[in-house]
Amino acid sequence: MAGDIYRKPILFAIASTGMILVGTIVTMVYPMLTPDMHPKMEALKPFTALQLAGRDIYQREGCNNCHTQTVRPLKTEVMRYGEYSKAGEFAYDRPFLWGSKRTGPDLARIGGKYPDVWHYRHFENPQAMFEKSNMPQYAFLKEVKLDLTKVESHMKANDFPFTTSEIATLKDRTEMDALVAYMQVIGTSVRKKEVRAVAEASTRSREKNPFAGDKKAIELGRKLYADNCQMCHGENGKGDMGPSLADDVFFGVKGDLADDDYYEVINNGIEPGMVEEGRIAKSSMPSFKGTLSREQIWSIVAYIRSLQGK
Repeated sequence: MAGDIYRKPILFAIASTGMILVGTIVTMVYPMLTPDMHPKMEALKPFTALQLAGRDIYQREGCNNCHTQTVRPLKTEVMRYGEYSKAGEFAYDRPFLWGSKRTGPDLARIGGKYPDVWHYRHFENPQAMFEKSNMPQYAFLKEVKLDLTKVESHMKANDFPFTTSEIATLKDRTEMDALVAYMQVIGTSVRKKEVRAVAEASTRSREKNPFAGDKKAIELGRKLYADNCQMCHGENGKGDMGPSLADDVFFGVKGDLADDDYYEVINNGIEPGMVEEGRIAKSSMPSFKGTLSREQIWSIVAYIRSLQGK
């Protein structure tokens, strides 16, 4: 009788447990052993010895307590941080460093966003870059040499390819070098959406700056420049780790461009190889589309023009 099992609690418990175990194996355990459950991005590569050493330092210093490394597929997140995260880009992350708290910004797309020198300065003194930052200073990392034995053991533990000659090249590298190398590889396996080059001036209508010569807009632009641009382009646009903005050189080519070209660069950012009016970019600059409004970007352009006497 089928109903008899309900009168035998021990037998019922054993049968129920067996059914649950079978269901768990079929729906969870077995799929986890199939290749489809462990995808890898086509451009994903194992960490190099230097990058892995930097990742270890990132963990040791607790960076994942304040920074996440995952962009959710929400419009607001994608606009601010970039392409949403894919499962296949974390195949070599052991353990994952997704984090759960954003005291600082998400770092999932930080790789290649800034030049190396930007990261060195930022780690040395975050407050010099962002006055209100509460991030600790990590200047001491410049004085600490990498432990090659530890780096090699971690490469072996993660089954990453390496050679003794690769490990030997780290002899004079510091923990700061390693951390910067790790920053520059985060999220780079996901191809960034290409920014289409705009048409040549002769084939498109020019958009004029609505705030050109407006003193209030120029003053606003000055403040916005100090908060967002000065750390790279220097005081009064004289140049530093980024090029000067007070001259008539654009993308390394002498000869100024129109206001809307400045707007597009600030709005869309720069990637090496990007073309603007036939000029090829050789460096990177982040996009400010998600952090500055249209009016604010035009105000910065008006301020830059005032530095150039235009």
